[in-house]
Amino acid sequence: VILGKYTWLSYEDVYIKAVNFGNGLAVLGQQPKTNIAIFCETRAEWMIAAQACFMCNYQLVTLYATLGGPAIVHGLNETEVTTIITSKELMQTKLKEIVSQVPLLRHIITVDGKPTTWSEFPKGVIVHTMASVQAMGAKADTGSKQPSRPVPSDIAVIMYTSGSTGIPKGVMISHCNIIAGITGMAERIPNLGEKDIYIGYLPLAHVLELSAELVCLSHGCRIGYSSPQTLADQSSKIKKGSKGDVTTLKPTLMAAVPEIMDRIYKNVMNKVNEMTSFQRNLFILAYNYKMEQISKGYTTPLCDSLIFRKVRMLLGGKIRVLLCGGAPLSAATQRFMNICFCCPVGQGYGLTESAGAGTITEVWDYTTGRVGAPLVCCEIKLLNWEEGGYYNTDKPYPRGEILIGGQNVTVGYYKNEARTKKDFTVDENGQRWLHTGDIGEFQQDGCLKIIDRKKDLVKLQAGEYVSLGKVEAALKNLPLVDNICAYASSFHSYVIGFVVPNQKELAELARKKGFKGTWEEICNSPEMEKEVLKVLAEAAMAANLEKFEIPVKIRLSPDPWTPETGLVTDAFKLKRKELTAYYQMDIDRMYG
Repeated sequence: VILGKYTWLSYEDVYIKAVNFGNGLAVLGQQPKTNIAIFCETRAEWMIAAQACFMCNYQLVTLYATLGGPAIVHGLNETEVTTIITSKELMQTKLKEIVSQVPLLRHIITVDGKPTTWSEFPKGVIVHTMASVQAMGAKADTGSKQPSRPVPSDIAVIMYTSGSTGIPKGVMISHCNIIAGITGMAERIPNLGEKDIYIGYLPLAHVLELSAELVCLSHGCRIGYSSPQTLADQSSKIKKGSKGDVTTLKPTLMAAVPEIMDRIYKNVMNKVNEMTSFQRNLFILAYNYKMEQISKGYTTPLCDSLIFRKVRMLLGGKIRVLLCGGAPLSAATQRFMNICFCCPVGQGYGLTESAGAGTITEVWDYTTGRVGAPLVCCEIKLLNWEEGGYYNTDKPYPRGEILIGGQNVTVGYYKNEARTKKDFTVDENGQRWLHTGDIGEFQQDGCLKIIDRKKDLVKLQAGEYVSLGKVEAALKNLPLVDNICAYASSFHSYVIGFVVPNQKELAELARKKGFKGTWEEICNSPEMEKEVLKVLAEAAMAANLEKFEIPVKIRLSPDPWTPETGLVTDAFKLKRKELTAYYQMDIDRMYG
């Protein structure tokens, strides 16, 4: 596509649109404190609809646009919604085939005009456009009755998390939870205000994006909407030679998931490798010089304007803070971002269950691999986990399961009392605590480092514990590896892995080794598996992995893992159960 300029709505415009939409929903019969679903890509209309629901005290049920059919049906039926807000495209591609399985559905509202075909929908379901609902609301006489405003404890959002395990769970987030969470986050971004421009492109059904945008709206920033496919000049949907969204918008703030940062890192590093040796050495010299200066607390204006300006322009050239969350960011990628984008990279840690808030690093903290200190809205404590051998009395640093407590800790899981009781506790002062299942350690300056995950721990036959996440983190940043999933079974003595190789790098390795064939043949060849294993073993040794942690056999996957395949979540976290099922034949083969 070739895109034009951004068109803007003022806060006043958005307020009127939201008020009218909320009143229009009331005309359609929506009652306060009842559920209404939104299933839509990230766009201005999503936020306008959400604000309308917040004002009128409707409980907004959010579902990821990439959830599979059965998961969407589960969410819609569990919450008993009668109205769903969606887009033309999602209505045609995803909703059409499942509407018949959602018996209570009465209204579908499309945010971007009328779809062409109506006939496919079952009797009793009416399709409206957002504009027509707003028109109804503008005409409705609301003067007589006062709209019912929410109180802090009312539910604002029921957010379905794709979860690395099992069917999605609906997390109930109250108005109070949201306010607490965004207050905590905003406090870590210096001079946040009306001069800032935020680029919104991650799924709004994800707590990271929703809370980041609400932080911006509560401080009068501008939000420009984008999508992962149109973000940069090199993005897949942008016509070659025309401008991506960051170039046009020139944002000052941006949130990203490690998956996207890793991609940028690899692209730039590939470009560096293609330079002449003089240019390459100059880049490496500047890189190392700046790394040294940053660690002493100095800036490098000359390097920034001469060498790194081009890299900085990849994100529009004006980014002043990059926020990263959703999954762990590798040290190499974080350092690269700090140096080449000439701006701090804030790493954060939070969960849907904690309204997205937990910790965020300070902007001046250039250390890597940590997620920062607790935000002002919450407290964090470490609980002993004996099975994993982590104790809050450990020296030099206390370690244990991370518990988050405070006003941002959510109400629990929708219609799932048992799971709520398991993951949430209330202490003697009435404060709610969330048991995250993540293992952390507190360093001497009060910053938290995530070191393990309860679910990732597998005990090998000989009794050694292997953290799969740790193995993956050590190997994920190799140029040869696009993605990796480690697997271990308690019935065997060694670790195996599934690897999505980088096409360019693997083809090059095959050429070097004189192996000819199609991409599938290269991936399925036992000798290429051996070659890749050698590279992995070297990297594992360099990362100080124990001998038993190093994958002994691997399967090279010719196809990438995307949320559409169901093998990773929307934030590109591995879904271990699904990956195991998908590769069961290979697991049996590798374990002989």
